[in-house]
Amino acid sequence: MGEASVGKIAYLDCSSGISGDMMLAALVDAGASLEVLNEAVESLGLGARLVAGEVKKKGIRALKITVEHPPQSGHRHLEHIQRIIEQSRLTDRQKKTALTVFVRIAQAEAKVHGTTVEKVHFHELGAVDSIVDICGVAVGLDLLGIDRLAASPIPVGSGWVQTEHGRLPVPAPATGELLCGIPLADSFVQAELTTPTGAAIVACLVEEFGPLPAIRIERIGYGAGSRDLQEQPNILRLFLGEPIHQLGTDTVWILETNLDDTSGEWIGYCTGQLLEAGALDVYTTAIQMKKNRPAVKLSVLCRAEDVGRLEQILFQETTTLGIRRWPVSRHLLPRSCHRVQTAWGPIEGKVYWGPDGQARFSPEFDACQRVAVQQRLPLRTVYDAALRAFDPTQFSSPNP
Repeated sequence: MGEASVGKIAYLDCSSGISGDMMLAALVDAGASLEVLNEAVESLGLGARLVAGEVKKKGIRALKITVEHPPQSGHRHLEHIQRIIEQSRLTDRQKKTALTVFVRIAQAEAKVHGTTVEKVHFHELGAVDSIVDICGVAVGLDLLGIDRLAASPIPVGSGWVQTEHGRLPVPAPATGELLCGIPLADSFVQAELTTPTGAAIVACLVEEFGPLPAIRIERIGYGAGSRDLQEQPNILRLFLGEPIHQLGTDTVWILETNLDDTSGEWIGYCTGQLLEAGALDVYTTAIQMKKNRPAVKLSVLCRAEDVGRLEQILFQETTTLGIRRWPVSRHLLPRSCHRVQTAWGPIEGKVYWGPDGQARFSPEFDACQRVAVQQRLPLRTVYDAALRAFDPTQFSSPNP
């Protein structure tokens, strides 16, 4: 159960949702050793084993994983599951991954039932197959050397699901809590497409949501769900490969509104307020609205935790009656703060690395302006001097 080398990315096409067994089956179909996974499962001490078989969903071949285990009774608390995982032969990294998922589930269940994490009763989620699915996923990710997970927006389905708490609407309460802050996809399928286990895996392990990123695909794994859907194949696709460019990624939000009755002075003031409140960027675009009115589209780029505060500023400082908002994925070049020494003193800026691994320097405008004013020099002279003072040979690529 040793760890494979890392550096690969896996993209989850969740067009039919995600569950623990679908995720595990997709990993095995993409190349994770079933034999090694069963060694890990055996070490959990639950008397369980994984059985794999090929099935067809709407004519598409996929792998179906079944967890075979003796009959069980009673419910488990988080401490029981933690003990099972800690006493297993999983690596420290695999244990950490599995425990992180279970803690997130416990937090969601505690909120739904108005209790504490320690007192949460794991019903379906504490069953042998759920423990095996989550631990198996943690091991499978290591076996395939997956360093980063991305996914499509998540469909939850519709209709009702039968639980130990009775008949509940989809998504089930715990699933809904786990998917807070995660982009969801429309789905009119009358079924529970995303289970609490699948939602927990997504919430804890997926770093980026959106379309398939720029990768060189090596393998595709097809994990089948238990249900046969009338509308579409009940399959989770896992694309495994290496990123074409070693770029950082994150998810931010765009807020946008059209203004045809707000003065330029107000918009300028609002822009300043937004930037001071933490907006990553604010920009305007000249547009033409109904009745041939010239107008301004005001766009704000921000982090998820700042959306509410920045929307309040837009409503307060402009005449807008509505704000459009959506999450977007960004690719980021690696960068860090750096200071160069010139004949007029230090100048701050940022060193960044392009896709070719070459270090480059971008002086800060304010720092160059300060020196230019103090020394009575052209701004371009100071800027060029800062560029010449940068020595790229002192920096190695962050992506060796």
